[in-house]
Amino acid sequence: MRSLRILLADLALVSFALVASSILRENLEFSSDHLLALIPYGLLTISTAAIVLPLSGVTTAVWRYSSPQNYRDIVTAVVAIVAGAAVLTFIANRLEGVPRALPLLQALITITLMIGARIASRLWHMRRSPRDWQQDVIVPTAESVLLVGLNELAELYLHSITRYARDRVRVVGLLDSQARRGLSLLSHRVLGTPEDVADVVRTLEVHGVVITRVVLAVPLRELSTQAREALFALEASNAIPLEFLDQKIASDRPSREVAHSDSASETRTQTYAFSARSGEGLVGSPYRTVKRLLDIVFAALLLVMLAPIMGLVALVAIMDVGFPVLFWQERPGLGAQPFKVFKFRTMAAAHDAHGRRRLESQRISSIGNVLRRTRLDELPQLISILMGRMSFVGPRPLLPIDQPADYSARLLVRPGLTGWAQIKGGRAISPTDKAALDVWYVRNMSFLLDIKIIIGTIPMILFGEKVENDAIAQAWRELEKSQAQAEKNGAAAASVALGARLHVS
Repeated sequence: MRSLRILLADLALVSFALVASSILRENLEFSSDHLLALIPYGLLTISTAAIVLPLSGVTTAVWRYSSPQNYRDIVTAVVAIVAGAAVLTFIANRLEGVPRALPLLQALITITLMIGARIASRLWHMRRSPRDWQQDVIVPTAESVLLVGLNELAELYLHSITRYARDRVRVVGLLDSQARRGLSLLSHRVLGTPEDVADVVRTLEVHGVVITRVVLAVPLRELSTQAREALFALEASNAIPLEFLDQKIASDRPSREVAHSDSASETRTQTYAFSARSGEGLVGSPYRTVKRLLDIVFAALLLVMLAPIMGLVALVAIMDVGFPVLFWQERPGLGAQPFKVFKFRTMAAAHDAHGRRRLESQRISSIGNVLRRTRLDELPQLISILMGRMSFVGPRPLLPIDQPADYSARLLVRPGLTGWAQIKGGRAISPTDKAALDVWYVRNMSFLLDIKIIIGTIPMILFGEKVENDAIAQAWRELEKSQAQAEKNGAAAASVALGARLHVS
């Protein structure tokens, strides 16, 4: 409900910015004729904003806890809104009655109003307790944490983690007693209530996220009896320790924790083997910058052009498997940084009403199979491409457990909607063959190769995967040649070092 109020407030700011930019464009002269001529453009602007703002996450962030990450999301969303409205209006009436400078002026005013409103709200609530504005950056970590509470202590904890432990701890979501589901604190979303902690943990596991610790930013006495019982039951049954921030601050006594053996810790955490040295010289081409610009342009155009199809697919998914319409999984992306891959849901819930896990054959329908076969379920990933988390072409993002440590070079580029491994075998070849093809793509990435992959994706969608053994063999030959050269260089360096030592002695 609160996210809806935020959306309505943002739509009001978008509307006001359009009127203000029109008046400013006419040298502060109010003209009803000019405003009437802008009605088609204005309606398309508001319609586009109503779609883009929720998808970009702008309307889920609590204003008083806004962060630089939220402001960047606002800039990206406003650019997409103005560009989408301009393209749709051009298709409808060739931008009749819309001055050419108006969209740029409108974007600047909209960004100023939306960010200014959030800064004003934050300053108002911080007037008696100023705090650090350290940016919250999501990076890969060995420990995944659920945070209970949406308050100043929770905000302080998130800032502390970002500054001092971001290489060891990552907060994957919050639990809030007031059930403010869907909102976020410093880009961390509220996933449910403390009473629902078991369901939240189980759902995150389906999405590839394994919780290793639950941190409470609220005193235990302020939680309901049901919430306390749910948390203690989770601690006892799943060996997930509870950490009490108020006890850490109030005294030196250690908080309640359950000891973990080294072996259990190793099985519950996910680490990504990634070395910049392993990819040295692989992606030094300036094409990377051009590739990102092309991704932005074509993702924005396709989102506008395919909006009716995406709406139809969403409606079909709702009728087939119900809400929510989107499914997400966390996967390692560029530089092994985790991000969420979104798809239209094609399967029923993983557990039935009694908490029993369903077989995969029981979850997917014939409609879901069609959506998967045609790749229509992957259309929401255009948003990820626009936001910079993915690219049109690149190695497909894998689940953390499926990411081969020996082929971490595939993480040197953004994951793709389609890739070299997909058109050369896809699901029909082994994971190691796919990894070799991905590394080959990273080494040979170019504009012409990306065009070849995009063209090759069309017959793959129409006729299914076809294994091309020649491409697989070529990838392995180059990979083995590179490995042999690296070993040769290493041996030569060792020989030089030994000779220098003998000479000195």
